[in-house]
This record gives sequence, C-alpha cells and structure tokens, in this order.
Amino acid sequence: MNKANNETLRGLFVTGTDTEIGKTVITAAITATLRAEGLNAGVWKPVQSGAPLGSGLTDAERLLKSTGINERPEAVAPFTFEAPLTPMLAARQAGVDLTLQEIIAAGLPLTKRFEALLIEGAGGVAVPLTDDALIVDLISELRVPALIVARSGLGTINHTLLTASFLRDRGVPIVGVILNDGESTEPYDDPSVATNAQLIEQYSGLKVLGRFPHLTDEATSETLIHNVRRTIQLAPIKETFAVQTIGG
Repeated sequence: MNKANNETLRGLFVTGTDTEIGKTVITAAITATLRAEGLNAGVWKPVQSGAPLGSGLTDAERLLKSTGINERPEAVAPFTFEAPLTPMLAARQAGVDLTLQEIIAAGLPLTKRFEALLIEGAGGVAVPLTDDALIVDLISELRVPALIVARSGLGTINHTLLTASFLRDRGVPIVGVILNDGESTEPYDDPSVATNAQLIEQYSGLKVLGRFPHLTDEATSETLIHNVRRTIQLAPIKETFAVQTIGG
C-alpha cells in the first residue's frame, strides 16, 4: 500500500495463533463495542474460504449479523472461496490468481465509509495468502497494528510467543493478546488456564487484554458488548486508533 492510501486507513488487524481460534467472534465483539461507544467502526475480511456467500456461514456474514453493520457481505469480503483450504489454495482451485495488491485495493472503499476498520485475517500469520505472500505480509503492507487472539488453554503459550515473534520480525506493532475460551464448555478443567496469561506476559512482554468467555447462546450484538465490557481491557485498542488519527 502506498503512503497516500495508507494515510486513509485507521485499522487493527485481528490475527490468531491458529484457525478456528475465535477471531470472528472477537472481531465482532470489539467492533460492536466501539460502535456502541460512538466510533463508526467497520469490518473487513480480505479473503475468506470454506463456505459460499449467502449461506449465512461465512465470516463476513457472521460479522455483519453480530455487529448490526448495514453493509453488503461481498463488500466486507471481496474474495470468497468455497473450498475449505488456505486462501492461496482455495483461490487457485477457483481459478483465481490472487495478488497482494488486488486484495488491498478491494478493501480501500471501506476506508471511505468507516472511521476505523477491524480487519480479520485467515488462520494465523504464516498462512499462505497468495503465491508469494503470507498473511503477515498483508499486515505489514497495510502498516496497521495487530491484535493476537489465542486459545486460553494448554499450548497457547508456545503458539502465542511464536506468533508474536513472527509479527515482530516483520516490524508489526502488537496491541496485545486476547485469550478466548472458544468452544470449550469446561475451560476450568484445564489447569494451565490459571497461569497462561501471566506467563505470556512474562515471556513476550505483551499485555494480555483479557479472556473472552465461551458463549453458549447465539452471539448477539448486546451479548458481545456485555462480555467485552466485562472481560476485556478496551483502552489500549481505543488508544491505538487515537494514535493513528494523530500521527496519520
């Protein structure tokens, strides 16, 4: 992204330590809360795979439903592929040759309709996005900070530290980490949960902004906002957008 375009993008890239880690629910929850507090925040899913638009199962459709944003799914997710594969392979199977420049250009219209964008990645930072770029290359090109979503249970320290290291190697600022209970209905059975946040902070130097609970009911906007305000430190995220506004 060239300098002129980058100056118009106030954004936060929500990435994960793995696939199915809860990026969509966290992205929706933060966006809904920011909107409830008066910020015209939007969502962008640069590339998604695994289901067709119109099924109600795509991340873009889930994001819009959970946030109440009046936007077309195809505008939020300009590149959607049905195959449940990494974006590069899903696009290739559909006969599409993705490039980083095309992906970025497809998201630029959203920057004119929203004050800030929550950008949800696909899988983790080392997921192949195009023939010559990974997800981390998109984050770096956009020049926005990253928020890491990680599982709250066993194994998360290793995955989170590796993700943070990879982002830092590419010069991507990291706002913090959110631990997500995800699909676990009995997270307290995992004894590592009690110490994972403290150890991630100790070894990474990053701030764990909170632990988002497992939601047994459908994630409505009201439910998401309630749980963000109850469990997540939102101030560092809001400060990030403020800095982007001042610094350009």
